[in-house]
Amino acid sequence: MATIKVGMADLNICKEPDMITTLGLGSCIGIAVYDPVVKIGGLAHIMLPDSTQMRNNSNIAKFADTGIEELVKRVTAAGANKRRLVAKIAGGAKMFQVSGMSTIGNVGERNAQASRIKLKQLGIPLLAEDTGLNYGRTVELYPATGEFYIKAVGKSLKII
Repeated sequence: MATIKVGMADLNICKEPDMITTLGLGSCIGIAVYDPVVKIGGLAHIMLPDSTQMRNNSNIAKFADTGIEELVKRVTAAGANKRRLVAKIAGGAKMFQVSGMSTIGNVGERNAQASRIKLKQLGIPLLAEDTGLNYGRTVELYPATGEFYIKAVGKSLKII
């Protein structure tokens, strides 16, 4: 079994028996999509909710709107059926205490919300999520089973 690593503002796909992982999700969101029949999945590590708010938005994996679209494009190109795709998300933590209702401090929640909206627009059901709170996460997607492992320092392993 190979481990495929996804960096920050990056995405990739994998097939069983391999697994795919991304480290250090703070306010970022790890979005896993997979087809449970052909056992093909993908993972994106998105940093920001909306590419249209940025001038320099050439890295499509950095944003929820363009990253999720690209992820779906790649898993379907590899043989997944878009109608069977399901998703799980993790991350979106509030890593810094910011006074008032600053949008900077709430980027994690905005990332999670943008991810939910984009999945809904694409007709991909969100089966489970582990978002918010104030700690970072590392995630692993196992396309063979669809299990999404969430690891965090000082917390027990969560599988969604």
